[in-house]
Amino acid sequence: MGTQNRAGIDAIVEVLGDAAQRLLDHRCTTIPASRLITPGPDYVDRVLINSDRSIPVLRSIQTLFGTGRLANTGYVSILPVDQGIEHSGGASFAKNPEYFDPVRIVELAIEGGCNAVATTLGALGLAARKYAHRIPFLLKLNHNEFLSYPNAYDQIIFASVKQAREMGCVAVGATIYFGSEESRRQIQEVTAAFAAAHEHGMATVLWCYLRNAAFNTTKSGGPDYHVATDLTGQANHIGVTIEADIIKQKLPETAAPGFVDLNFGKSDPRMYSELMSDHPIDMTRYQVANCYLGRIPLINSGGASGANDLHDAVATAVINKRAGGSGLISGRKAFQKPMADGVALLNAIQDVYLCPEIDLA
Repeated sequence: MGTQNRAGIDAIVEVLGDAAQRLLDHRCTTIPASRLITPGPDYVDRVLINSDRSIPVLRSIQTLFGTGRLANTGYVSILPVDQGIEHSGGASFAKNPEYFDPVRIVELAIEGGCNAVATTLGALGLAARKYAHRIPFLLKLNHNEFLSYPNAYDQIIFASVKQAREMGCVAVGATIYFGSEESRRQIQEVTAAFAAAHEHGMATVLWCYLRNAAFNTTKSGGPDYHVATDLTGQANHIGVTIEADIIKQKLPETAAPGFVDLNFGKSDPRMYSELMSDHPIDMTRYQVANCYLGRIPLINSGGASGANDLHDAVATAVINKRAGGSGLISGRKAFQKPMADGVALLNAIQDVYLCPEIDLA
């Protein structure tokens, strides 16, 4: 897909509305842009070529970065659809039942100009022969199933690296619930799976999510530390340590000192006074810094679908790009709409990364 029909800066400003000035004019005075390893069309040659990634892994990463409307820009737009397991099929697809059919999910990613589609073993297995050569496949290896009663939060293995390789995937993905009682086991499982994926020439993407009831203090008037800058940043830092090739993280929502307020872990006062502020771009830059200063790409999630999906998706893309991130992985905002509307939303996200006027803060 070409980029000639992309929206310009005026259209992006119009979508952002009252948030435009705050997001587009901000200059980061915490971690300067000059310290970052920035995205670009030469990312693999400039950053990864001297790493321990094998030639097949480098080829897989380049395939992912070289597909769709953002091909060869250094940015990615990925469609993830594993919510049928995580949130139940009915809750995920009631708004648009055509996406009970996994082939339609892959077709949305293709029509939307995405770099890749990320979904479950069953979904990709039904579409692989027709579409694996048309768009990079990313197989999600583990999920939190929500049918056991009472509900629990634990990512368990649903698929194997061998199955991913046999259906032609260029990458595998997995989630770790950092902070949960099960996180140590999940770290070990995902570390082994990512090592196996690299042996088979596939790239690795890690969902670095926090999960612990103690992290949510909203009932007592405090913040939800599941989206705290310091805690999500540390989750990213563990994720790159186990050689995730791309980190997926929720956009940070608070600069409150989670390590201090919850009285655990280790921190330094300069984390909060010098390395971050309460501006969303500065908070996201701290997440990028914990991905080896951007040497490993950070993609932020698009979040749940709501009343202001277009505005929220474009704002998230602007924050990610200006912070030094490498793209968005947005699902529900796209697939819980008719396909034409979903394609338009994905294209609007991509237009932010194609817009030269939107630069590093």
